[in-house]
Amino acid sequence: MPVAWNLRRRLTLSGGEIAYDVLGYGQPLILVHGTPTRSYIWRDVAMRLADRFTVYVFDLLGFGQSERREGLGVSISAQSRMLAELIEAWELEAPSVAGHDIGGAIALRTHLLEHVSFSCIALIDSVVLRPWITPTTRHVKAHLDVYGTMPVRAFEAIVASHLRTATHRPLDEHAFATYLEGWKGEFGQKLYLQKDAQLDEQDTAELEPLLQSISVPVRIVWGEQDAWLAPALAERLHDTIPGSDLVLLPETGHLAMEDSPKEVAEALFDFFSRCSQQES
Repeated sequence: MPVAWNLRRRLTLSGGEIAYDVLGYGQPLILVHGTPTRSYIWRDVAMRLADRFTVYVFDLLGFGQSERREGLGVSISAQSRMLAELIEAWELEAPSVAGHDIGGAIALRTHLLEHVSFSCIALIDSVVLRPWITPTTRHVKAHLDVYGTMPVRAFEAIVASHLRTATHRPLDEHAFATYLEGWKGEFGQKLYLQKDAQLDEQDTAELEPLLQSISVPVRIVWGEQDAWLAPALAERLHDTIPGSDLVLLPETGHLAMEDSPKEVAEALFDFFSRCSQQES
């Protein structure tokens, strides 16, 4: 039976309204999803982590249950400013953070360029090192006018086809429908193109020179079958960030939490538990 996933709390920040929730008890841990998903992707992982941590989950601006309208700033740099504001509003000091896809870049920008302290950082199939924009998304960005005037059904079919390449195993149908829901219809089409238009590799180019300055523990978790961000990027990232460790997951694609939720949960639980012990 599909897990019910509903974010019960709201916060209005400078860029818009963010939907979030807080689970469990213990040291604070923030989970940041990527594109084109939503916080629902953490459903199994968050429940496992909530056994030991206070887990903060939220939908990025323009995604899921957070504010969704035309004209929002939904770039990686804008989302990083939102995360910094969220952490301040939540009154957290040096929480741990895990980021997936652009969520990894958002977490790193928040740490390195917004100067927010994190105690431990986990990066899961993360957008960090260039090139990270997929060929499909590059094509969309290069032809926004064409995709904007495309019949809705045809556009939905393209998004659905792209989403199906994000996992190694066939994506659970309920999860597939949940992710696709936000991008359906004329409104969904406009918001999908808005987010793609604002994806900019310059947002990670600015943090790349600072990666070697990271002094907190970092764990990199990657699917060996990631068709969006090749595992070679994980190896490069591991070589770039001092003292980081790397966990490669077999039979796992880009949406690692869909292909291997138990393995991702255990990799994060083990890492953050050791981190918190070292702090105390």
